[in-house]
Amino acid sequence: MSSASRIIYLFIAYLNITYVSATRNFPKDFIWGVGSSSYQIEGGWNANDKGESIWDFMTHNHPERIADRSNADISSDSYHHWRKDVQMLRQLNVNIYRFSISWPRIMPGGYMNKVSTEGIKYYSNLIDELLHYNITPMVTIYHWELPQRLQELGGWTNPEIIPLFKEYSRLLFEMYGDRVKIWTTINEPWHICEQSYGIDYMAPAYDYPGIPSYLCGHNLLKAHAEVVHMYRQQYKPMQMGRIGITLDVSWPEPETQSPEDIEASERAMQFYVGWFGHPIFTHHGNYPAVMIERIHNLSKQQGFTHSRLPSFTKEEIQRIRGTSDFFGINHYTTNLVRPNDHNNTAKFPIPSFNHDMGVVERQNPDWPGSGSPWLKVYPKGIYNLLMWIRREYNNPPIIITENGVSDKGGLEDYARVDYYNSYLTSVLDAIEDGANVQGYIAWSLMDSYEWKAGFTEKFGLYHVDFNNPARKRTPKISARVFAKICKTNAIDWSYRPSLDEEQIIAMMDMSNVVVHYSKHNSGNTFNANHNITMLPLSILIIMFVMHLK
Repeated sequence: MSSASRIIYLFIAYLNITYVSATRNFPKDFIWGVGSSSYQIEGGWNANDKGESIWDFMTHNHPERIADRSNADISSDSYHHWRKDVQMLRQLNVNIYRFSISWPRIMPGGYMNKVSTEGIKYYSNLIDELLHYNITPMVTIYHWELPQRLQELGGWTNPEIIPLFKEYSRLLFEMYGDRVKIWTTINEPWHICEQSYGIDYMAPAYDYPGIPSYLCGHNLLKAHAEVVHMYRQQYKPMQMGRIGITLDVSWPEPETQSPEDIEASERAMQFYVGWFGHPIFTHHGNYPAVMIERIHNLSKQQGFTHSRLPSFTKEEIQRIRGTSDFFGINHYTTNLVRPNDHNNTAKFPIPSFNHDMGVVERQNPDWPGSGSPWLKVYPKGIYNLLMWIRREYNNPPIIITENGVSDKGGLEDYARVDYYNSYLTSVLDAIEDGANVQGYIAWSLMDSYEWKAGFTEKFGLYHVDFNNPARKRTPKISARVFAKICKTNAIDWSYRPSLDEEQIIAMMDMSNVVVHYSKHNSGNTFNANHNITMLPLSILIIMFVMHLK
């Protein structure tokens, strides 16, 4: 074979390999979905007899804690536009819609003494509409919307939350269990406990490090277990559904391959995921040994009479173990990690979760960024995470319940297209290497309220015009790409569509808002609620031609 022939042969072989790798398929029964949460999209914060949530209370009383001083009183207004949402789901070709129920919308004060008929009806209508179009509802019972009156009792730090959460869950099983076949008890326990009680971040923003977060986690695990046992004993025989929990983590990549950094990575996983995963998914149950040992020893050094991490009884360990039919995991990004030293050079508060964990995290500046300061793009991280779960928990069925990326707005979100393609490629790699991944749920359906970031960050597949009273929704480029992935069960890296007429008109509307704002607000500080849309020259030309018509 001549040199020229050999080059041509190698080039053709390369094209064939590239083509095959570009069209690898997911398993035939793979589940595709998209997600949202009640506080972020619903609005209608005081519609009918809805009660006040901890997020209503914090955003109304402490707007300075939100990046743009906004709130979700209206947000995407899905309380009034849920039918539009279902049509968007149809366009995406998804099998599942993962959404959450607002506890204070169903039970305004958190107790069974007052149940909202209108709240019950809202979710019932949504579920019926989903089923009408053969979309499976996946319901999260608790996604951070605690009734404010229960927070005034101590919220998740008060053991009284356990029977109250059970009562609330029972009501949902009674009202919707005949139609809902996939339940998640709690979304992201680490955020609920550490970011809400340990630091001043998520509502109720206690900023009380080292003690209440562990009380929260202890009660949360017991509440979760009680609800799962109730469902399995009283409802599953007739309703035939599945129930689980969703954990989350940013993959802790060792900063170097030194034994110390590798150990720090493993310790971070035990503290972030193992805190809640170990009691549920391991054969022996209970908290990870490294958590028990470190927190006990540090508590003793700090002068506490007993460990700040509460202990389970043998009966409680058995009660909690095995209480999930699948492993729900949320993942967005990766951090580089190394150990903190004995002098606490990282200057973590003492006591605190971070000091107990003893791991220093940072971002790699070379990784691509996003619309969120905490989110760097590193697709290998989700592969490493899935393989860790496979090893640590004997390869449970995994549903990726959230994965996505933010930007600052706009419809030509090719960076999001690249994110989904690259992360899904890593998911497929993990599946082919033995991880039991059964489904993938993209975050999120549409732009919405992003907690502390307000409306300054956008995660949606659909753009929402927050200046339009009707909250007009428009598919982004990523929506069309994700819809094709869901339809074909495969990733097509070559599919990069251009804006269609609907999207171009929506961009014209967005540009009109900017022009109108500029004319009437010359010299004023620009509000974060308004997004300047920089239109490509090609789009400006098309807009000009359409204007002439």
